[in-house]
Amino acid sequence: MSKEEKKLEIMKTALNLFAKKGFYNTTIADIAREMGMSVGNMYNYFPSKESLAKELLIYTSKLFGEELKKINEMDISTKEKIKKIVELYFKKAKEEPELVDYFMRVYLSNKEIFSNGCEGMLCVSSFVTEIMIFFEEGVRKKELKNQDFFAAFGLFMGYLGGLVFLYREGILGKDIEEYIEVVSENIYNALKA
Repeated sequence: MSKEEKKLEIMKTALNLFAKKGFYNTTIADIAREMGMSVGNMYNYFPSKESLAKELLIYTSKLFGEELKKINEMDISTKEKIKKIVELYFKKAKEEPELVDYFMRVYLSNKEIFSNGCEGMLCVSSFVTEIMIFFEEGVRKKELKNQDFFAAFGLFMGYLGGLVFLYREGILGKDIEEYIEVVSENIYNALKA
């Protein structure tokens, strides 16, 4: 296994532990034990738990950003793109809940961890850039109203994040994928020109 493959394996293990136990309740020793590695060897890959957390944030942002880029490149209407983004987000919440949990439970809840080098949206720029492109294209095609990016972003992502949170907490009465149509329609109606 190459050093990069091992690093990715460590990141995936840490992602699961951080998502389940939280950042502060997970130690480098916990991650090393789960990996069958020594703590000292872990430091050959990541100099600190904070640096690991930041790399994980960049990694998850890139994963989502790559998927969003594929949607942005499709020759479909903005309304159809909204549905594809909602489908993607809800599918990830079901199939890879640790990705969404990490973002919501670690990044958004522990901003102090990310204060050196990840201020604002620096470490999630891959994801945010694709959302910006989505909005700009929708406005250019006159399918979305021209408005403040953060107002539109908050509406879109806050809605998705809120529903995923309810789903992960077991509060929704139905499977999250049953909400795709209505959520997509609501987002489109709120953002359309």
